[in-house]
Amino acid sequence: MRFISTIYVTSLFILCGCDVNTTNSAQSGIHLQPSSYTELISAFDQLNYHWETLEEGVPAFTLDRFPHDMGAIYDVKLKKKLFFLSLLPMVIMQNEAILEQRNHLKNLLNTTRPLTSEQNRWLANLCRRYQCPGDPVKDGAIRQKLLQRVDIVPIALVLAQAANESAYGTSRFAQKANNIFGQWTFTPGTGLVPSDRPAGATYEVRKFNTLADSIRSYMNNLNTHPAYQTLREKRAALRQADAPLEGKKLAEGLLNYSTRRDAYVDEIQSMIRHNRLAKLASVKLRKEIQLAGAPLLPHHQLSSRNASKGVARSSL
Repeated sequence: MRFISTIYVTSLFILCGCDVNTTNSAQSGIHLQPSSYTELISAFDQLNYHWETLEEGVPAFTLDRFPHDMGAIYDVKLKKKLFFLSLLPMVIMQNEAILEQRNHLKNLLNTTRPLTSEQNRWLANLCRRYQCPGDPVKDGAIRQKLLQRVDIVPIALVLAQAANESAYGTSRFAQKANNIFGQWTFTPGTGLVPSDRPAGATYEVRKFNTLADSIRSYMNNLNTHPAYQTLREKRAALRQADAPLEGKKLAEGLLNYSTRRDAYVDEIQSMIRHNRLAKLASVKLRKEIQLAGAPLLPHHQLSSRNASKGVARSSL
């Protein structure tokens, strides 16, 4: 099989108006920077990436921010598909990174040999990241707490919340701050001030450099904040029963995500059901990238072209 060159990959996206950076990382794949939603559509066409063909795999790409004209898409179905397709690869990549951490953690906890200094450092860093002080090797309670926290968030739940909180990428906070989950910050001057913030309140809507950063922070929030202990317990129970991690089921643990509580949970579950997001649980990243009318391009062939909210919205 003949592989197409990186230069050809890049030129195709320039022709469609989308500036693409490629890297040699299978986790990063292609970097999309469309300036309009039509350029985003063209990029997806070049990648043979459509809602109807997800079973063939999802191309690994990152998207820094949503196009500025997402709100100009009057076809609601098109807007939804573009939104979900844009976030899907980054959600999968972040879940894969967490799953890799979880598997390595379980291997360390199950070993009968003394841990090396490097392994101990890795474990200590993981405990800090997931806010579990203590020794999970010697302390069973810490071990259980850490395993409850180092786990994936169902794709359906991530996408439904992102759509709900960002109005499908059209909200002021999504457009100006890459904040698609309504997360807060309490450091004055570092975020955006909501127009409806109550008098005397000090919170701001947190700014993120990229959409991937927003996804990463959101997952860390669900995995560490005390407000979502119920969600983590439900997830652990599903793991124990060897049952699928269903977004609709775990949404029951989001009562503290909004002051609307049960109504908010019902809305998220309805969005998962109405948009058929549960089907995304089985989709995987492609092992290779294929452009329309071109041979397959494995990721390793790519090279760099250019060196209403509650307190539970804030990460601890």
